[in-house]
Amino acid sequence: MMAIVTTVHAEKTITIMTHDSFNVSKEVVANFEKESGITLRFLKSGDAGAALIQAILSKGNPLADLFFGVDNTFLSRALDADIFEPYASPLLADIPTHLKLDKENRLLPVDYGDVCLNIDKEWFAKNKRIPPTDLADLIKPEYKALTVVENPATSSPGMAFLLATIGSFGEDGFLDFWKELRANEVIVANGWEDAYYGHFTSASKGDRPIVVSYASSPPAVVYYSEKKLTEAPTKAVVTANSAFRQIEFVGILKGTKEPELARKVVDFMLSVPFQEDIPLQMFVFPANSKAKLPEVFVKYAVEADQPAAVSPKAIVKNREAWIEAWTNTVLR
Repeated sequence: MMAIVTTVHAEKTITIMTHDSFNVSKEVVANFEKESGITLRFLKSGDAGAALIQAILSKGNPLADLFFGVDNTFLSRALDADIFEPYASPLLADIPTHLKLDKENRLLPVDYGDVCLNIDKEWFAKNKRIPPTDLADLIKPEYKALTVVENPATSSPGMAFLLATIGSFGEDGFLDFWKELRANEVIVANGWEDAYYGHFTSASKGDRPIVVSYASSPPAVVYYSEKKLTEAPTKAVVTANSAFRQIEFVGILKGTKEPELARKVVDFMLSVPFQEDIPLQMFVFPANSKAKLPEVFVKYAVEADQPAAVSPKAIVKNREAWIEAWTNTVLR
């Protein structure tokens, strides 16, 4: 999405490099541009991994002033590349400590969301079956041929779910879980859209009532439904160690010619107007604790009290080996 509004005050343009899934309301952008005199340009650059690679390759001569979309699965790689300027925004005071993963404030948290199992409540009720309550349930005989997941090599939620299984079963036990899940006839889709709209019974003519999605998917189902719904037809499974929390960050790229203006844009992205726009634009949670959630989130969204934990350093060190081991176990 390109959002460029020229005003009589706009003398400078700040470019924000993002992943393709980024979105923000034109009105929120226009209000900031009018108040600040800064014109915002959004440079969408592929998925989060591809965008980060471009940013690293252009080190020293950045393609943008800021980068949004590094998440905790890429955090260590991004920081090790040394492409971000530290900036301790005063808005950090309104962001919970557990979301702040970089003590030097080179990357500041903007939003977060939990990747987890989603179940088709209506399917389970109609078939008089009890839905799964955690990851270990998936390998039980009663859930044979009921689950669809995404490939971690080609999908962000797929990678997050793989990390959930590593955090839940440990580095020594996660492949055993996947072996049993394969034996229980799991389907692997290349991406979220194929899994959700191609196989999930609640959203397609598929035959899988269990899908890997987000804890914020149920409010999205209600929000986009053509019929007025009084309850979500799907449910997120967020019991202890069953979800992986993705946190997305923004950082000022080293080499920006407008560091002062870039800091103002970071403040804007952490401020209440931008933060309150996040849920219905990207269906994740705002990082700023002062941001009010829309009613559909309050009613239907859930958060994991105890997400599965895998450190950013362990992820960057083992990502490729874990994906290769998973591929050998599940697909070959």
